[in-house]
Amino acid sequence: MLGASLALASAALFGLQGAAVRRAVTSSSPLQGMAITVPSGVPFFALLAYFFDGFDAMPGWSSATWFLAGLAGLVHFVFGRFSNYSATQALGGTLSSPIQQLSVLVALVLAILFLNETVSGLNLVGIALVIVGPATMLRRRTKNVGKRAGSDFEPNFKTGIWWGLSSALGYGTSPLIVALAIQSAGSVGSPFGNSIGILFVSYLAASLAVIVMVTLSGGRKVITSIPRDGFNWYLFSSLLVALSQLFRYMALVVAPVSVVVPIQRLSVIFRLIFNAVLNHRNERLDPLVILGIMLSVIGAAALGVDTEVAVAWLDLGPTMSDLLRWHL
Repeated sequence: MLGASLALASAALFGLQGAAVRRAVTSSSPLQGMAITVPSGVPFFALLAYFFDGFDAMPGWSSATWFLAGLAGLVHFVFGRFSNYSATQALGGTLSSPIQQLSVLVALVLAILFLNETVSGLNLVGIALVIVGPATMLRRRTKNVGKRAGSDFEPNFKTGIWWGLSSALGYGTSPLIVALAIQSAGSVGSPFGNSIGILFVSYLAASLAVIVMVTLSGGRKVITSIPRDGFNWYLFSSLLVALSQLFRYMALVVAPVSVVVPIQRLSVIFRLIFNAVLNHRNERLDPLVILGIMLSVIGAAALGVDTEVAVAWLDLGPTMSDLLRWHL
């Protein structure tokens, strides 16, 4: 019960940060957001690494672990996050969500190719449902073009789809890199200490990359030109991400992955709710697109949950259970 509650809190906080980012990108650029949200997370995760033995694990790491931890930060917190901000700016939080859900599919394919994981019948159902979301959004594209009364927001589908797919690639690839980093750390330190240490190094590497990006793009002017409203929302988003990660790791300590991962997929639902409250003037809350997102969330959960746990919980009878257990 505690693990499920922590996972739900993590999902809610992550959903709220998505709405905060949506609010921020209406007045600030994605690069300005990166300049705030990435470096500001370093002190928090350094504190986590200190209290959860992350720094104790680091001296025993191989060069491969350090490299993979840094690479994970560049892929997730630089490439993935910048793409996410850009997609959200172009399409809004609702229309960009279905495309970004494809990150789960990317992660599954990479896990099969590089981690020797298998695909079950339940996973195939999940894949079909995940694809429903983007398909619905594309079918409703003509219904969501142009501006609407009371709002200056006009979705840019060409740009948004490009950045949404880039975001899915970044967020879908980083779990594989993190898994490889944890594997390369081996038995040095505790698994939890290694995970927190890798998270800290990832954030640190990403922060250095963002500093370089900001320097090349105008330096101090990039920061000083951020409107106060955008600055505050990005800073709020950074705090929410840090708290969400903290609750996520706490949940994984006291509950199995098969419980935590599906609950975390609810962050998309929370993002819809918070966007409807905070950003209703700059969102396209298309009912059919929202339905597609709901189905894709169920699909993402089907891809992340342990098949045996899901089959036991669903209790669909021998025939259906055997089909869901089938492995490719």
